[in-house]
Amino acid sequence: MKKTTQRIIILVSLAAAISLFVFFLYDVLVPYIRMEIANDLDGAKELLTSKGVLGFLSVVLVEALQMVVIFIPAEFIQISSGLSYPFWLALLLCDLGVCLGATIIYVLVTAFRFSTNAYERNEKKIEKLAAGVKKERGTQLLLYLLFIMPFIPFGAICYYGSYRKMKYPRYIFTVATGVIPSIVTSNLMGTAARYFIGNKLPLPLLILILLLLAGVLFLVLFLFLNKVYFRQNEGTPDSVYVTGFFSILHTVFKRRQRVHIDGTKVQGLVKPFVVLSNHQSFFDMYYVKRLFEDTSLSFVVNKHYLSHPLVRKAASKSGMIPKKLFCPDLSVPMQIMRMLRKGYPVVIFPEARLSVDGRSYPILDKSAAFFRRLKTDLVLVKISGAYFANPKWRKRIFRSDVYISAERVVTKEAIAAMSDAELNRLIDETLAFDASETPTTVYHKKDMAKGLETVLYRCIDCGALYTTRGEGNALVCTACGKTHRLNERYLFDEAPFSIGAYYEAIKDMERAELDSVKLEADVDAVIFRDTGRYKTKEKGHCTLTKDGFSYRSDSTDCTIGRDALPALPFSCDAEFETYINGDLHYFYPRENRRQVVRWALIADLFWELGHEEKQD
Repeated sequence: MKKTTQRIIILVSLAAAISLFVFFLYDVLVPYIRMEIANDLDGAKELLTSKGVLGFLSVVLVEALQMVVIFIPAEFIQISSGLSYPFWLALLLCDLGVCLGATIIYVLVTAFRFSTNAYERNEKKIEKLAAGVKKERGTQLLLYLLFIMPFIPFGAICYYGSYRKMKYPRYIFTVATGVIPSIVTSNLMGTAARYFIGNKLPLPLLILILLLLAGVLFLVLFLFLNKVYFRQNEGTPDSVYVTGFFSILHTVFKRRQRVHIDGTKVQGLVKPFVVLSNHQSFFDMYYVKRLFEDTSLSFVVNKHYLSHPLVRKAASKSGMIPKKLFCPDLSVPMQIMRMLRKGYPVVIFPEARLSVDGRSYPILDKSAAFFRRLKTDLVLVKISGAYFANPKWRKRIFRSDVYISAERVVTKEAIAAMSDAELNRLIDETLAFDASETPTTVYHKKDMAKGLETVLYRCIDCGALYTTRGEGNALVCTACGKTHRLNERYLFDEAPFSIGAYYEAIKDMERAELDSVKLEADVDAVIFRDTGRYKTKEKGHCTLTKDGFSYRSDSTDCTIGRDALPALPFSCDAEFETYINGDLHYFYPRENRRQVVRWALIADLFWELGHEEKQD
């Protein structure tokens, strides 16, 4: 029989079977799907339990339907079946539905090379996880992994397995067993909800059960990945840890921020290369990853974020490169070169700290000579719009237009032809930004100035310290009464017009008084150690003068000279920090925590003064 005739027969048979099911179950399927769209669990439960055998068939068919068309969520049918039937029956019906849907997909793909837009949208995620999987046994292992992971639909996984030309017995066995953990979790959620609705289960216990079920599913996923799949790409950005991390971020931010990407200049760029980006917000890693969507990137990150042993282990498996802020660390260049030799691009934020006022910090670590030794292309990336979306002084995230673009590619040949001064200047000029010069979003908010006083801590009209208050959309001085109002573009209605310019005016006032400045504060210190006990606490006293920074406590008596203190990173209205004897110290002033910004600014001015004296 000709292949064309075979395909026609199969297609007609499938159409006939589907037509018969629809004819006999019309009064069940149609209202059920409507309830699914409306997320009406109570209505679905009543419908299924009232229809007897037809209800059983509905569960099987709807589960199969969501497999084939993909975009219908499987959780609804699984939870509603758990609400309607005993656990063992709900599990059996859902698994039969999955197998039916998987069989239809297998026939459609192998006979007609059929595909859907929903599968094509998930194909890149799967292909990334499938890197290096060639043999059928490897594909089977990958399918088990995908079925446990929460962010790829069952149908898309079955389309992938069918396209990899697995033999049907192995394929259907993998599907039937691979979906069980997810179905069990959803059915148990439905069963727990059924007992709750029947007043046999108190609400706190229901919530606890749901959390435990989610935790068990995550534990199964973690153990599977850690013991089986992670070994393949352990210690590299191809690790599934990385895929999961950025998938979660994308789920959170895809509706929260409008991200605009311009990757024209990096299309076809040969790996590996080094990426340098400006640093506007806490989520800049995510924005850079969006620019290089299909590329595995190794990020140089603040070592403190990886301090906890569990996080540190996960970061190590993910190919991240930890770096102590403003502290010499000879291992970092070696790790960067090792990652490049493996073929992975490396991302660096050379400012090393988030923008405080919407303008770029000066790049203190001039690294042109190092980039020349790497003998790779250098990609200079600019992020715009992220500062006002999520500045470090405001807890709330505003929905914004965020632009990420590859501004310039400096080839390794061009780098070799430049002097250190020329390359450093090119990096500085390309990455420099001022968020107020090109505002990307119009904000119609009523609390735009909330928290702004933690950065603009001094009134530039009367000079008073810590008298400014962010009230609604205005910065108000409680000493002189002067008010500076913000418009929808985050600009003041009069001079100095922008947050950056206001901060610069504060800096000028502090600079004029620098010779007489001496900051002191009693602090609660939290110490994060590289060895031994992870975290300890103590009380102490900090002092900052033009000679340097000192810290005194019962266990520590340390002074850091001005030339060895390039910066004091800080968290607004909370703490400032530095490394002492290799251990990171967080200092929380016991009185007036707004002063931490002033400590950081004065430290910057002392460093600037020392640099000027060296040049003289």
